[in-house]
Amino acid sequence: MEALNHRVNTYVDSWMGPRDPRVRGWLLLDNYIPTFAFTVMYLLIVWMGPKYMKNRPPYSCRALLVPYNLGLTLLSLYMFYELVMSVYQGGYNFYCQNTHSGGEADNRMMNVLWWYYFSKLIEFMDTFFFILRKNNHQISFLHVYHHATMLNIWWFVMNWVPCGHSYFGATFNSFIHVLMYSYYGLSAVPAIRPYLWWKKYITQGQLVQFVLTMFQTSCAVVWPCAFPMGWLYFQITYMITLILLFSNFYMKTYKRHAGSRKTDYSNGSINGHTNGVTSNEKVKYRKPRAD
Repeated sequence: MEALNHRVNTYVDSWMGPRDPRVRGWLLLDNYIPTFAFTVMYLLIVWMGPKYMKNRPPYSCRALLVPYNLGLTLLSLYMFYELVMSVYQGGYNFYCQNTHSGGEADNRMMNVLWWYYFSKLIEFMDTFFFILRKNNHQISFLHVYHHATMLNIWWFVMNWVPCGHSYFGATFNSFIHVLMYSYYGLSAVPAIRPYLWWKKYITQGQLVQFVLTMFQTSCAVVWPCAFPMGWLYFQITYMITLILLFSNFYMKTYKRHAGSRKTDYSNGSINGHTNGVTSNEKVKYRKPRAD
């Protein structure tokens, strides 16, 4: 395994250039194979899980979903706070911020962004809960695409641009996930469900996030500051794919079926980025999950 890691690292480094030495030795970052293996296992479970559950009764999972959503809500709140404070401490520039000008704030930023990377691994559980609850209609292309790509993208981000201009999308996404996972956690309480009204606006917030992230990334192209230009072009391209996919989801969910749909408290009708709880009662219509 060590020889394989060395060969893969040599190839990746020859393609990407030298890594940021400040994150050397951090959990899961030295070698790409573990992150890639987690992604392959995730995709295999997405493919084989529904087949395994086909002739089996669905699991409720409610006892797991409540602490799971609560935990991700608290983690997202922690990341949002730390990201905002790091930006403030380092005096980060909205238009462009390189990776070596924030002083101690850059170290704080790298620490919280590692948790952001690791949270993408935790969020694989969103899909696994769908499989166990037999909510296969929620496992859309958008959902799988978003979950599978984010973990891998952030492995590369953490190794090459672990601070600086990388902060904006993670900050906005952490805030959206506070709203999203708190919604899913609260929806597990039957008495509270009728009062939950903001699910539609989470998807709108995600679309705003992608547009603003693309705009902020484009600013660094127009007014460069030594932040690697290739990363900026990749970020813009990735944001375009998410805007297209989430817009399609939003139109299908909230426009086309506006007159006929019933409320569905599914864990992840929206998630996702981004990533709740589905009642056992039968419904005539269930919204597809965004991510």
